[in-house]
Amino acid sequence: MISLSNSENSTVSSTAATKRLARAIMVSAGEFSLLLACCNCVQKQQQVLNVLTEFSSADIQQVVLSPAADKLYTAITTEIGATQPEALMVGGLESVVAINQLIINTNIMRDEFRKQFRFPLVLWVNDEILRKLVWLAPDFKDWAASTIRFDVAHNQLVESEQQAIST
Repeated sequence: MISLSNSENSTVSSTAATKRLARAIMVSAGEFSLLLACCNCVQKQQQVLNVLTEFSSADIQQVVLSPAADKLYTAITTEIGATQPEALMVGGLESVVAINQLIINTNIMRDEFRKQFRFPLVLWVNDEILRKLVWLAPDFKDWAASTIRFDVAHNQLVESEQQAIST
């Protein structure tokens, strides 16, 4: 009974967070804003993106960073070119090998994001990346109004870890 209750609470919490993210994207349409979506499970990120299309009318483009990426701004501009998507979600930060350098470079280049991007930028982070943003890129991180959390119920996290181990 407890796991069912936890699962239901997690679903309600996730739906509310997804709606909040959709609203934030809608409100920021046509201008730069930094949105931090925190989730410790990559599979959950993809589920949220799938559900987000139901709640948001924006055409959300997705970029997944290469493990070799060392500059977030460069990785994004290389991927999107001269286009200005309605919204952009960036994933894969947890797989970047030189993540500290990428975050430091992001803080140095922060003004370029605001000058060049006229769309909401959603960064998918986990707890570790979020801590690094606070310490290594405080000026950039401060642009995010608040972090939208997509917490995974403990039993779901254990299941996904067991699946990852068995594959």
